[in-house]
Amino acid sequence: MAETGRIRVAKDKADLVKALTSSDGSTGPFQTFADVIVFAAALGAKHKKRVPLGEISKREPSPIPQEQFIVRGYDTVINLLAINETKDINILSFNESNKSEIRNYVFEEYANGGLEILQIEFRGAVDYSERILLFLSSERFQDNYEDEFDLRKFISS
Repeated sequence: MAETGRIRVAKDKADLVKALTSSDGSTGPFQTFADVIVFAAALGAKHKKRVPLGEISKREPSPIPQEQFIVRGYDTVINLLAINETKDINILSFNESNKSEIRNYVFEEYANGGLEILQIEFRGAVDYSERILLFLSSERFQDNYEDEFDLRKFISS
């Protein structure tokens, strides 16, 4: 289970998380590790991709204090993913410490799944910011297209 009070990152995704932040002279599109992890968790949830962490990164980024997520309002995302996954509103209980661990565990696995998707999308990319914009744009148009009436089925080949 998750280390209480901290959000962990899989060791095999640590370099990607670092590359996506704009710290230490890097030009990544995100300001903090927490921003990267929340984006990845949302992406993982959208694609229903939950991946166990395996070996945990001990160094940069080391497990991220949960306070970094709370001050940015990201605890809402953590809670919503946990409710959606468990289908149990009691997962939000603060009286039982294991509920917090379960919430973090679900969040970490969705983030790991999202990071796995990003690893595939970024293969061969030099500029991650540009690649994220292209990726988000294609996702947006793909979603819009699915909502519209598809006239292609009336075209004979």
